[in-house]
Amino acid sequence: MVNADIEIETLAEFDQVVARGSLSGYRIQSVNLLERTFALLSADTSAAVFLGCAMEPDASVKVRADGALVFPPVPDLPFNPYRGLLYTPEELFTGLPAGYETTPDAQAYAWLQETKGDGDVFSSMLRSLHDDAISDALDEHLEGARVVGVMGGHAMSRGDLDYRGAAELGRALTRSGLTVATGGGPGAMEAANLGAYLAPAPDEALAEALELLAKAPSFAPSVSDWARAAFAVRDRWPGGGDSVGIPTWFYGHEPPNAFAAHIGKYFANATREDGLLARSTAGVVFLPGAAGTVQEIFDSATPNYYSSRGEPAPMVLVDRAHWTEHLPAWPLLQALARGRAMESRIALVDSVDEVPDALAAIA
Repeated sequence: MVNADIEIETLAEFDQVVARGSLSGYRIQSVNLLERTFALLSADTSAAVFLGCAMEPDASVKVRADGALVFPPVPDLPFNPYRGLLYTPEELFTGLPAGYETTPDAQAYAWLQETKGDGDVFSSMLRSLHDDAISDALDEHLEGARVVGVMGGHAMSRGDLDYRGAAELGRALTRSGLTVATGGGPGAMEAANLGAYLAPAPDEALAEALELLAKAPSFAPSVSDWARAAFAVRDRWPGGGDSVGIPTWFYGHEPPNAFAAHIGKYFANATREDGLLARSTAGVVFLPGAAGTVQEIFDSATPNYYSSRGEPAPMVLVDRAHWTEHLPAWPLLQALARGRAMESRIALVDSVDEVPDALAAIA
């Protein structure tokens, strides 16, 4: 069986496997097993691996005697290094009514600030374990999906015309059957996730949503107000469309946005960026941005140049003046692509309205 088939990430999955008679060889990932002592004492757990699973002492002794590996939960952490599933906005923003600083997202960032420079191998190991678990969860969630990445700057205000354009783009891509993936933060990233969230709603919902969001146009000075406005939109249109956000605690001043249904948040920014681009197999759209977006353009261009991931993924840069005059990344991208397989997979357009057709033409 493939790796995903031997992973147990929920109590329901655990019960299904136990009913078949054996846990041998399975990886049980962050499942609370305190109420499953009898099952653990009865089942064959040889060659199983328990990652952060709470269990009673007698159950722990028995599974270890079977030859299972047991990695116990780590106490007093604001995050779970063994988690089996992606985050949800509700999870990261738990406690928001009392202020953003009380949320798990803010507490994880505070822990990173306390430990990132302490030289403690245990802290760095916990960050690595967490990020590897997130990568595994992303791979499982996106298996079979046609993923298009939407990159852009964090500074875009909710009241900007460009913000509306990015939201319209996210909506159009989602309605076409693609899964939108962004860097998961504010600005253009939030706008694209917002559009994906509102894809099932009537067209006029976007204008109303933008009015609600305009009450807190930026995450500065108050992340709490900014996030509460987003949840007001979610409450107005529950059950929104699916998209993915992949943010990082490395940029702790940038909170995750609440419109990505599934959030893969990382401690290591380099791992996060490479993973986001590598998973955008249906193409990457680059909205106007600054240094971070320029970096993402060439992070995407490098594997396309060398064909190190197989067929080059389509790349569409939006806003001709921005990418040829203000930050002239397009001429360099053209020069790199000349005579290579990626040459037919890059495009420059003037507006977000042109993106779906441009993607289709170079796919």
